[in-house]
Amino acid sequence: MAVYKFFPTKDATIYSYYPNMNTGIDPILELGNLNPLTNPSPQVSRFLIQFNQAEIESIIDNRVGSGNKFSSSLKCFIAEAQGINQETTVEAYPVYGSWNNGTGQYLDSPQTTNGVTWTNRLLSGSDNQWITSSFPTYVTGSYTSGNEGGGNWYTGSNDTNNTNLVVSQSLAYRTFKDLNLNVTDIINVWYSSSNSIGGFTDISNEGFILKFSSSVEFAADFDVQPQLQYYAIDTNTIYPPVLEIKWDDSSFETGSLSEINTTDLVVALDNNPGIFYSESINRFRLNVREQFPVRTFQTASIYTTNKYLNSSSLYAIKDLDTNEYVIDFDSQFTKVSCDSTGNYFDIYMNGLEPERYYKILIQTTISGSTIVKDDKYYFKVVNG
Repeated sequence: MAVYKFFPTKDATIYSYYPNMNTGIDPILELGNLNPLTNPSPQVSRFLIQFNQAEIESIIDNRVGSGNKFSSSLKCFIAEAQGINQETTVEAYPVYGSWNNGTGQYLDSPQTTNGVTWTNRLLSGSDNQWITSSFPTYVTGSYTSGNEGGGNWYTGSNDTNNTNLVVSQSLAYRTFKDLNLNVTDIINVWYSSSNSIGGFTDISNEGFILKFSSSVEFAADFDVQPQLQYYAIDTNTIYPPVLEIKWDDSSFETGSLSEINTTDLVVALDNNPGIFYSESINRFRLNVREQFPVRTFQTASIYTTNKYLNSSSLYAIKDLDTNEYVIDFDSQFTKVSCDSTGNYFDIYMNGLEPERYYKILIQTTISGSTIVKDDKYYFKVVNG
């Protein structure tokens, strides 16, 4: 199994109330629908985010395999949430049209206008504006009178080739506010379009636009004022947005090894030098034996005899300081593999924040008991 993480190449929030303000290097991405008492018109915010298409294609071609299935998720991590007093839906669409990141921040004075805004895709000027009428086939945008702009995106509406371009997540008062959007179909369309694979309408990767549903945006109701702030790529925290691609590359061939069948077991992590560069891909190996072996008469030490964990065994990775899962146990995508030497799994270090320590956890089920081994399997990722 494998998990590969991409960080954004650019992201920015666009604001209807500040239609010419660029926020390309702001540390926060924002979704909102505010109804301030000083202005009767609701103030809407959306954000755009893009990942490198060449890197996506390289992973699919060289790691996943172009004919194999994978799952892809867009994850954004909450910084602050307000006004979620009822179920609210966040939607993500593939962007239509190129856009420029810019170098602005929220409420710069004077405003920075050298990148994407509510009105413009690239720079300020009439030649660079978002389309507000006569939309191309399968494309739409904001067309509320007085709030024209706000981006353009593919809807998939009436497109029999691309029927799953709308991705959404419902948030309620007591639910987690982190976004975890399954964008597999959108990634497939981008990949297929770039490689001239038939069966899809061509859509180039111009990133995602995230917004509240139409029932929330521009709702002139003081009871409908959700505001969600997420960490951007320019954050100084460890929570920038990520695009995950996960696939099952596990293999289970035990050779002449014996399966461990007792819950009293010792699992030691091998092939762990402790420090890895961000570009590293490491194959960790597990040495497995009984904690209390049965006495036998043999010429070799029983402690040197490696056994294997069964095929339902999984691994996970936690940030050592925050104790948060960076990669959680997943019965489909974090399987532990096995060969004639023993169990193993591969970790791509690129998706782990550098200059931080991580720990590995191993989970297995034996005789109906689920066991999690957390025996100080630590390592650090450093900048290359």
